[in-house]
Amino acid sequence: MTSAVQRRRQRKVLFTLVGWFVGLVMFFPILWMGLTAFKTEAQAVTTPPLLIFHPTLSSFATVFSTTNYPRYVANSVIISGLATLAALLLALPAAHAMAFFPTRRTRGVLMWMLSTKMMPSVGVLVPIYLLFRDLGLLDTRTGMIGIYALMNLPIVLWMLYSFFRDVPRDVIDAGRIDGAGTWAQIVKLLLPLTAPGIASTILLSIVLCWNEAFWSINLTATHAAPLTAFIATFSSPEGLFWAKLSAASLLAVAPIMVVGLATQRQLVSGLTFGAVK
Repeated sequence: MTSAVQRRRQRKVLFTLVGWFVGLVMFFPILWMGLTAFKTEAQAVTTPPLLIFHPTLSSFATVFSTTNYPRYVANSVIISGLATLAALLLALPAAHAMAFFPTRRTRGVLMWMLSTKMMPSVGVLVPIYLLFRDLGLLDTRTGMIGIYALMNLPIVLWMLYSFFRDVPRDVIDAGRIDGAGTWAQIVKLLLPLTAPGIASTILLSIVLCWNEAFWSINLTATHAAPLTAFIATFSSPEGLFWAKLSAASLLAVAPIMVVGLATQRQLVSGLTFGAVK
């Protein structure tokens, strides 16, 4: 008995150390970016890298003086929020139908939607660009909201479907007997029961929209450019300005990092334990 307890403790310690190691490895790029943001350009390219230096805010001053940072933030907030809302409104009735009224094609449709995420975005860049050009959607928030919503729709639908499947069918049948329509079932029954799951779905969709760079760089220029395009403005044919690029990157990820830290408990709760307790 004692040896078994000791082995469990040893495994627990080992898993804890491995977890900390993986966490530090994943956090290291952010830490390095933060350090570089407070260096001068000369210090940023020094070999070997400087770990002890006199911090400066010159890179941040340059970023704020040469770009309209609040506009980029506003674009990111509006595009991420409305794209998530659009994906959620489309996915809610679809997930409801697939979870409670499945057909023999339901699983195939779900797999087909998920398979669209496996295709490289560059494979459809030319037709999407031409469609945006002909429809006048280039460098518009409307266009970015539409493509971000469609981009995240498979993931949002799959997550809602998995959470709705945990709700007992008797709950929906009771609501139908009482005269509740589709939206009444969703709003009055499913939303309260699956609130943690839906919250985690919303947060994940916002993070994915916020960090999407490929479409924002190729389909925007100035008016609708979000923070991912803002970062790209600090690379040029002459080379990369590492200190300014790091400062811009830190300013771009800071808002979503704050949101993630503030809502991590809800996110982990929804993703780990499911919807119905």
